[in-house]
Amino acid sequence: MTLCEYRPGLEGIPATESGISYVNGLEGILEYRGIRIEELAQKSTFLETAYLLIWGGLPTKQELDAFKDEIQHHRRLKYRIRDMMKCFPESGHPMDALQACAAALGLFYSRRALEDPAYIQAAVVRLLAKIPTMVAAFKLIRKGNDPVQPRDDLDYAANFLYMLNEEEPDPLSARIFDVCLTLHAEHTINASTFSAMVTASTLTDPYAVVASAVGTLAGPLHGGANEEVIAMLQEIGSVDNVRPFVEERMARKGKIMGFGHRVYKVKDPRAVILQKLAEQLFDKFGQDEYYAIALELETAVTERLGPKGVYPNVDFYSGLVYRKLGIPTDLFTPIFAIARVAGWLAHWKEQLAENRIFRPTQIYTGPHNQDYTTVLERPHLWDKKPHPTPPVRNGSV
Repeated sequence: MTLCEYRPGLEGIPATESGISYVNGLEGILEYRGIRIEELAQKSTFLETAYLLIWGGLPTKQELDAFKDEIQHHRRLKYRIRDMMKCFPESGHPMDALQACAAALGLFYSRRALEDPAYIQAAVVRLLAKIPTMVAAFKLIRKGNDPVQPRDDLDYAANFLYMLNEEEPDPLSARIFDVCLTLHAEHTINASTFSAMVTASTLTDPYAVVASAVGTLAGPLHGGANEEVIAMLQEIGSVDNVRPFVEERMARKGKIMGFGHRVYKVKDPRAVILQKLAEQLFDKFGQDEYYAIALELETAVTERLGPKGVYPNVDFYSGLVYRKLGIPTDLFTPIFAIARVAGWLAHWKEQLAENRIFRPTQIYTGPHNQDYTTVLERPHLWDKKPHPTPPVRNGSV
């Protein structure tokens, strides 16, 4: 067997053939099923876009109404899921809670019939409907409060915002949040989608597929980056500190969160849209103290790194939008997951159509022909190689 070129992170190596989304990183183009993201953000809704991604085409009015109705009537959680959340530590990160709850759905809907279209339809509806309810419920349960029940008279985005604090959102806020979900719904074979595809290729249930993807999305180099952007803006503190901060980070080759993308070598088209959405919110509800810092940071980083193809990505402005919507920082990544469930399910469905289990190879770099030594003759492994201290996450090791 001939081995292909090894590239860390599989950079540039195709993992599948897909008709779901397309990215041209040099021209800043993102398409869902051939439709530009700018057009979907302006004209579509998240649920219509989810239907497009998962089923392969835009729905008729009758199909869309039926899809919305099904999701609307499957939003509520089983009480045992809510009881399980009450056992989670209040200091736990919402992504960890979401991963556990998504996996737990498989216990309640354990029948696995991957060749049955009705099963696939039901799983799609359950996951799209219940994931937002899980995120909103844990936000309140961890503070000792009962979760807010969904309202059937509110649409998908407005209902989620309502469940966060039992206040009906302003129509502009609800519409902007819906666009945010559309922007985050799909983005070719990123880390979490690849995780979902590998899990799906084993023919496990879709709840395990989504749980696998949620765990991957939680990392700060993927979905967790938008939380890190807000922390970085807080650290900078003022516009005057921006350029010294950039110089210091570049001098020690540190990462500037919210900038750079594996694919885009221009400003992320989603960042362009998100910046405009942020400005709409600021015009109506007042400025955010960090927006001026973000603008100056974009200018400073673009001047230094733009020639190398480093520009703002989707995470840079999304956190500012969510802050203005009153969403806690540690819910930014779960909201990313709410949206990306649509893309994960689209790839799950596509994977099932022509499935082959993923089984990559490796390039072995270890020794050969080593002698076995008795336990008393062995040196301590710690004497051979220092063992790094595991990073602390969310207050726990």
